[in-house]
Order: sequence, then C-alpha cells, then structure tokens
Amino acid sequence: MSKRIIVGISGASGIVYGIRALQLLSEAHVETHLVMSNSAELTLHYEMDMTAAEVKALATVVYPVKNIGAAIASGSFITQGMLVAPCSVRSMAEIATGVTSTLLSRAADVVLKERRKLVLMLRETPLHTGHLRSMTQLSEMGAIIAPPVPAFYSRPQSLDEMVTQSVGRVLDLFELELPQVKRWQGD
Repeated sequence: MSKRIIVGISGASGIVYGIRALQLLSEAHVETHLVMSNSAELTLHYEMDMTAAEVKALATVVYPVKNIGAAIASGSFITQGMLVAPCSVRSMAEIATGVTSTLLSRAADVVLKERRKLVLMLRETPLHTGHLRSMTQLSEMGAIIAPPVPAFYSRPQSLDEMVTQSVGRVLDLFELELPQVKRWQGD
C-alpha cells in the first residue's frame, strides 16, 4: 500500500496550511483523503484566491463533512494518520471529548482509537486554561499538537517559504522527507 494520509481542514484562520499540505503531499505521491468543514469553505473565501473546488482538486479523495459513513470514519480503513491544518479550537475540543459532530472530528477520533498519528496544527492565540486542558488531554491520548511556528534559521524570504517550512516540518512527523524543507545543519 502506498502512503495514505487524511487531511482535515477546519475553519480556523490559516487555511493556507491545509492547502500547502495537500500540495506537498501530492508532489510526494502520497494518497490524500480530504474533509473540509463548512467553516473552512468560508475561511477560504476570506483568505485565499481559490475556490473550494480548486482546493478539493488537490486531494486524491474528497468527502463531504456530513458523510459519517465515509471510509475515513472506520478504523478498518488503514492510513498513516491524519493532519488537521489548520485546527480550530472547536475541532480540537470535539476530538478531545470524543463527541464528534462531523466527519472531520470523527475521522480524527478513529485515528486516535486505532493508535495512528494525529497531528493538529492548532491556530489560536492566546490560549485559556480550557484550551490548554484540551491540548493536554489530546497529548495524553496520543495526538501531537503542532501549532504552525515559523523557523527563522531557514531565513525565509517570503510568506510562502514560511508556510512551506512549517507544513514540511509537520509532515516530517509522518516520516516524509520532503526536499522543500530546509533543515538545520549545525554550526
């Protein structure tokens, strides 16, 4: 089986992270299974000059957010895991509690129960104690909380380079070594 990763895009600001992940995964010939929240489609309208159809065309397979009978809602559908980029606090809270109302949170819940890799690019600041408790709970359950934090050692020359570096480092967690990632070589 080739590598297969679920990509969830929630409605948090920073939809460019999910889009760039789809682009990098496509370039790496990784099979992607996309689910976008309704809020993500709204955020897309505000933050990017792309249509939802253009974003969905980047994925191998796309599922409607309400389709809880989709393949990615079952543990028998084998994947390397799931990336939620960006991850809203609402999506994070649903995943942390296991009270899933959409395919996005259900797929993440399945990834956790199957002990696969779940990486959440949380996009919120500042954080209150409730947010921190949800993050701790998710970390204890096996999720990786990976807010997009720029790496300045790579000396990015553009916002696109910063986004690519942040997404590439998160994709490292799925054991993908992408040529677009600038790595620290030491002194």
